[in-house]
Amino acid sequence: MGEQQHVRFPQEVIDEYAALGVDLPALFSAGHLGTRMGVEIVEASADRVVGTMPVEGNTQPYGLLHGGASAVLAETLGSVGSMLHGGSSKIAVGVDLNCTHHRGVRSGMVTGVATPVHRGRSTATYEIVISDEEGRRVCTARLTCLLRDVRQGEQVPTGTAG
Repeated sequence: MGEQQHVRFPQEVIDEYAALGVDLPALFSAGHLGTRMGVEIVEASADRVVGTMPVEGNTQPYGLLHGGASAVLAETLGSVGSMLHGGSSKIAVGVDLNCTHHRGVRSGMVTGVATPVHRGRSTATYEIVISDEEGRRVCTARLTCLLRDVRQGEQVPTGTAG
């Protein structure tokens, strides 16, 4: 459990950022939290970020998917989209997260899809829809990230962008 794993990105996205000198998997490492929760990115671009998370291990005392787990998945996906929109000269910092939980889920896998609502120079807002394996909406979230310039000589931090 102490070993840090990295979120998986499609190889073409990794290659694009590697050409800029950015280690994208390290930048978006979910660290211990993401490892424990089983978050995995399956598609990533500024236009659409898709990720999955198992329900098992991420439940509250009633055996339902924990709302905080949905929030972690949503913030991870929206942050990845914001960082990809901002590019290597920006750092995305989450400033507002709103989640509405529609239905409970007891088992299986949930899938989140983040799509942009607004992509500006200084902020990016993504809507994240989390669905169960039957395609039923479990949670709708909205994340706004501040896009701030990387300062000269500043190391881009590793860890989740949000």
